[in-house]
Amino acid sequence: MNLDLRFYWALLLRRLPVMTLFVLIAAGLGVATALKLPDTYTTSARLLVEAPQIPERMVASTVQTDAVEQLDIIQQRLMTRANMIDIANRFSALPDLREMEPTRVVSAMEEATQIRRTAGRGQATLLTISFTARSPQTAADVVNEYVTLILQDSTSTRTEQVTRTLQFFQQEVQRLGEDLDNQSATITLFKAENADALPEEQSYRLGRQALLQERLGRIERDISAAETQQREIISIFENTGQVRAGSAQARRTPEEAQLATAQSELEFALATYSETNPRVVQLRAQIARLEAVVAGQTTSGMPEADEAEQVSPQEALFNATLSEIETRLATLRAEEVGTRAELETLQQAISRSAANGIELASLERDYENIQGRYNAALNNLNQARMSERIETTAQGQRISVIEYANAPSVAAGPNRPMIAILGLAMGLMLAAGYFTLLEVLNRTVRRPDELTSRFNIIPLATIPYMESRRHRFARRAGMIAAMLIVMTGVPLGLWYIDTNYQPLEILVQRMLDRINLG
Repeated sequence: MNLDLRFYWALLLRRLPVMTLFVLIAAGLGVATALKLPDTYTTSARLLVEAPQIPERMVASTVQTDAVEQLDIIQQRLMTRANMIDIANRFSALPDLREMEPTRVVSAMEEATQIRRTAGRGQATLLTISFTARSPQTAADVVNEYVTLILQDSTSTRTEQVTRTLQFFQQEVQRLGEDLDNQSATITLFKAENADALPEEQSYRLGRQALLQERLGRIERDISAAETQQREIISIFENTGQVRAGSAQARRTPEEAQLATAQSELEFALATYSETNPRVVQLRAQIARLEAVVAGQTTSGMPEADEAEQVSPQEALFNATLSEIETRLATLRAEEVGTRAELETLQQAISRSAANGIELASLERDYENIQGRYNAALNNLNQARMSERIETTAQGQRISVIEYANAPSVAAGPNRPMIAILGLAMGLMLAAGYFTLLEVLNRTVRRPDELTSRFNIIPLATIPYMESRRHRFARRAGMIAAMLIVMTGVPLGLWYIDTNYQPLEILVQRMLDRINLG
């Protein structure tokens, strides 16, 4: 396709007035906007997240929030709807604040606020807060209020966290202490109720059982021997009228029999227990008492025997021997009954001791488990107390202010030359768009070359279009009307937007902020 520069130059000259009008209108609006927009001031404050003053290897704080995570939490709490509206109302941070809806206030405050965070491995964690307002003092007040809220939130959050942790472990220690007391009382009550069948005395009971079994066998042998002796003495006396001389040697009092039994038990106990054992001490005391009784009977009983012999020697001896044997049998049978009863009691205690041992071991195991949890909770409580002390004295991780916001003396925006240049560029774009749009929409044949390209014919001659005066007047009137429509429609449209939707200043300011020209 051949480009006919002369033809398009002629079209450009023909359409130049309208295009110039577009450029002038856009450039004028750009200049007017640049001059009308008020000055804006931006100020900022810088904060630093400091590491704990006390090394964590010495005392670890219970607040284990990472610095970056802490800043994220603080930022979300700072930019809440309530905070934005409250700060905007207190410092009149936005123009036409009374006429704005709360949602628009929050949106405008978020757009005017900038929060930048820098962090990295081996680098300090910094937080920079900026705010843009029409008044330098307002910008500084808003940023400093942000800083105050951040410091208060950081301190209160960490203090509340360590306080809740401390309260939790205090309650846990108290609860576990009560569990320990209850478990200890349960064990004590169980031991009191089963004092005769506790597993720690099982060895003593087994030894006692063996001793009693041996004693019972000896008693049974003694009873059998005494009964045999009794029958023999009766038989001999009935047949001969005499008593065997050997029987007199075997005559013993009940105290002598008890003494012999006690001495036998002492010998068996000494084979099992030490001299200081309570059972050994008891047997020695019993033996000493019986020896004293037997000694007294020996000194006082001799005259009576002599008198009895003077009355009837053989009969007295027979009666005394039978009386001694019967007394000894009664003592042995009574001792047998007592031994069997004690053996039965011991057997029951031994049987119960195994079950009691299992239950007592379970109770003591539960006690040890509770004790372990109690010790762990107590250690955590001590650590929570140290952590609370660290946080209340500001020795832990904290946020400090490096630089507060100051009222700026030089306006940060808007960038007026750039706004004017943007208006001129917009006008040029509108003019180029107007020219291109007319070319795209105009499908009429205006040159000989177009006849050849469209219809594949070669014209012999071309006669130019002879425009009549009336048609020329209509065309020029249309152009003038279009210019008037553009000149009046654009201001009316801008006025409508400014009145019913949003002030043009705020709208333009938002656009400039987005392209970093505010």
